[in-house]
Amino acid sequence: MRGVFVSGTGTEVGKSVVAAVIAAALVRGGESVAVFKPALTGLDQPGEPDHELLRRASGSDQDDDGIAPYRYRQPLSPHLAAELEGARIDPGLLVERARGAAAAADAIVCEGVGGLLVPLTPGYLVRDLAVDLALPLVIAAAPGLGTINHTLLTVEAARAVGLEVAGVVLTPWPGEEGPLERSNLETIAALGRVPVEPLGWIDLERPEGWPVPVVAGTVAPA
Repeated sequence: MRGVFVSGTGTEVGKSVVAAVIAAALVRGGESVAVFKPALTGLDQPGEPDHELLRRASGSDQDDDGIAPYRYRQPLSPHLAAELEGARIDPGLLVERARGAAAAADAIVCEGVGGLLVPLTPGYLVRDLAVDLALPLVIAAAPGLGTINHTLLTVEAARAVGLEVAGVVLTPWPGEEGPLERSNLETIAALGRVPVEPLGWIDLERPEGWPVPVVAGTVAPA
């Protein structure tokens, strides 16, 4: 499989935006791109659902089940959201669907759920799926106070199971960076021994204006 697995330091840290920007960059470079999100929660919340944003960014013709096999209404951890709807997530099906999607495209962009240690089932974490898919990891993180600890913990949790951390994206990067943001970027890069790049606010309705992130280059040519 060629592609990346986008995780984050927690919820609401820009995973979907980072995944969408990477997918769009690969398409702009002439690649066909499949997208995948193992479980989607919070469908009752306002705004465009993650799987629809990923499909739009990639230009994929995958159906909802092909992108996000499990979708739940409440904004909860996937294992609990499934339980409350009388369902259970099957890790084997997730791996099968992701590999099938990847086989039909040049590359795949997978977006995790919450942070790396979020349980998809009581005994199967987002990190376990990333290991099973063996894709390089891109970590989305906020640029502000607290991000050094959260990001370095995520880097260590990834490397502890042999995952390759391809890069960290700090987003949304302020239009006028201050000493805090710049220090956070440089400190994470130095202590984590990992490439770190900023991604500013983008207009999700105008993909033609999205930047091409450096981490898109972690998807090696075939």
